[in-house]
Order: sequence, then structure tokens, then C-alpha cells
Amino acid sequence: MSTTGHATTAPVEPRVLHVGGASPYDVVIGHGVADRLVGLLGERPTRVALVVAESLRELAGPVSEALSAAYRLTEVVVPDGEPSKTPAVAARCWDALGEAGFTRSDAVVTFGGGATTDLGGWVAACWLRGVAVVHVPTTLLAMVDAAVGGKTGVNTEAGKNLVGAFHEPAGVLCDLSLLATLPRADLVAGMGEVVKCGFIADERILELVEGTDVERVLDTDGPVLRELVERAVAVKVDVVVGDLKEAGGSELTGAHPGREALNYGHTMGHAIERAEHYGMRHGDAVAIGCCYVAEVARLAGVLDDATAARHRAAFGRVGLPTGYDGADFADLLVGMRLDKKTRGDQLRLVVLDAVGRPRILAGPSEEHLRAADALMREHA
Repeated sequence: MSTTGHATTAPVEPRVLHVGGASPYDVVIGHGVADRLVGLLGERPTRVALVVAESLRELAGPVSEALSAAYRLTEVVVPDGEPSKTPAVAARCWDALGEAGFTRSDAVVTFGGGATTDLGGWVAACWLRGVAVVHVPTTLLAMVDAAVGGKTGVNTEAGKNLVGAFHEPAGVLCDLSLLATLPRADLVAGMGEVVKCGFIADERILELVEGTDVERVLDTDGPVLRELVERAVAVKVDVVVGDLKEAGGSELTGAHPGREALNYGHTMGHAIERAEHYGMRHGDAVAIGCCYVAEVARLAGVLDDATAARHRAAFGRVGLPTGYDGADFADLLVGMRLDKKTRGDQLRLVVLDAVGRPRILAGPSEEHLRAADALMREHA
């Protein structure tokens, strides 16, 4: 499939995806949609805390001004990236809310990447046992993953996101204009979660990636990336609505694993991040993890050779890594066993029967895990 160049047209109306359930909210996707923020928050809050990554304070200026005009604003500056996701940083945020007199009717707004939304969401979930939060993700990764679905948390020495809570936002504002500020490496890393969504639920995502010039795929003003964001968010919304708190995950052959499907590639991905002391971009680690688990599934006789190979081709096409030769297998296995899908001593992996057909593989053999590890190192 190929696509043609696009002409300049009138501005496209923002896409609004509604997330149903007990605490419904909207995800607004479009260019220049910052003016929708106050509408998502509503009139109930008197005070709003803006949790913003340190390097993004200037970029957050328009958001800060809009919030200041409507509410009593408290700006809470946190470190960039994963170093912000600690209990100590969260405690500093709670101190700021306490000093400002935040009540249950007040709200938190996050402005930053996935680490900021994870942290700010947890701060909101815990303050007075839960206050409203609206996320303004600034990275592709955060738009299609961290900001939607209500998962919040911080890291500990034991692993990533092991301490947290489910706390659905009151709204999510995906301003695609912010993507133009990203370094290319961060934009590419965000595609890790996008391509993952293609494999677990929406083959059209794969077709767009495979059939479009990479520069058009990564054009932050173009229609291809916009469609990819919309489709990836729609995948997450559909899965989350059906299984908010990750209660699904049957080992029955052919059974859909519910929300656990979104963790495709994450068991090895998180193990690699842990081994690299969170110095590797999450989307890069997820891409490697998806290629790894596809090989495990192939070796186990679950997935065909062509679809396993398609993983390396699709992720690699946009510049994502498809292999890793850092930490040794023993260390990575320890990290995989810390995965939240593990039950007792049994490792459980999200695998595919085919594109769009995820399932759980419980108790994969160490022989297959080791063989897939060897292949992962060959492609590093």
C-alpha cells in the first residue's frame, strides 16, 4: 500500500474519543487544542496544580496562562523522565498541594511525557484518596499509552511501576502540535507503542507503517501520524473499557487477555529497562520486547514464521531497535519474573496467535526463552 502527498487544507476538526465506564471521560486529539483544557476541567475546581517536567516549563506557558485565568494555580515542577517517578518526588508534590490548601473538589493537570503523567496521576489518586486529574501529554508515547487508561505509578529498586493505583483521568488533551518539539529519537520511540497496537488489534496501523515513506509517517503536521495516533488511542480505549483494572487474562487457548494485551512486549521490555537502569527509552525497549516475544511464540508453535519476521520489519522500518545484547539472560529472566502478569512462580507472557489475536502463554519453557534471547542478540 502506498500513499500520496497531501495538499494544505483547512484545519481538521479535533477527534474526540469517549471512554465509557464508571468514570467516563473524553480524549481530545488534534492540532492546537489547548483551548479545550478548561472545558475538560469544568467549573468544580477552585485550585489546580500543574505538574510539569522541568525542561518543559516554557513550553507549558500557554497552558499555565489559561489555568491561571480560570483557577488558583500552583505550579509543581518535577524532574524530567523516569527520575521523577519516585516516592520522594511524589511526597514533594503532596507537600505542595497541602501548602496550597487543595481540597477534594480541586484538580491536578499534568504536562509532560509518560513519566510525568504516571507520577501526576498517582499524586492525584492518593491526595485525599483521589482528586481529578487531566493529562496533557507532550510526547507520542504518552499520548498513545501513559495518558489514557488510568494506570498511575512510580518505580522502586525492585522494578518499574510496581507501586501505583488505577485512577482514571477526567480528560486527556492530545495536542499534536506539541509533537513538533520532540527530538526525532523520542518521536521514533513513541512509535514502539503505536506499532504494538497494530499487532495486537489494528492491522491498518501496520499497513500505514509498512506502506508509507518513513518521513511521512513521522511528519508531525501530516495526516498519517494523526491517523496513527487516533488509531492507537482507539485501541487502548477499546481494551481499557472492557477491562479497566486488568482483571482479564485467561490462559485458555483463544481467550482474549483483556487489558493485559496492552502489555504485549512489556515483560522483556521492562526487564531491559531495569537492566539499563531506565536509561533506555520505553518505546525502544517495547519494540525489542515485542520482537522477542514473537520469537518465543514462534518457537512454542503458537505464531507463524512470517508474522514473527514481520515484527522486526515493522518496528525496524521506523528506526526502532529489534535486538539487544546488553545484560545477560539470567539478569533479564529475573526482571521478567518481576512482571505484574506473573502468578506465583509462573511466568505469563502475552503472545499472538496471529495479528489482532493476543492470548496468554503461561509457563513458557526456559529452552524457548533462551533460544529467543539468542535471536534477540543476533539482531542487536
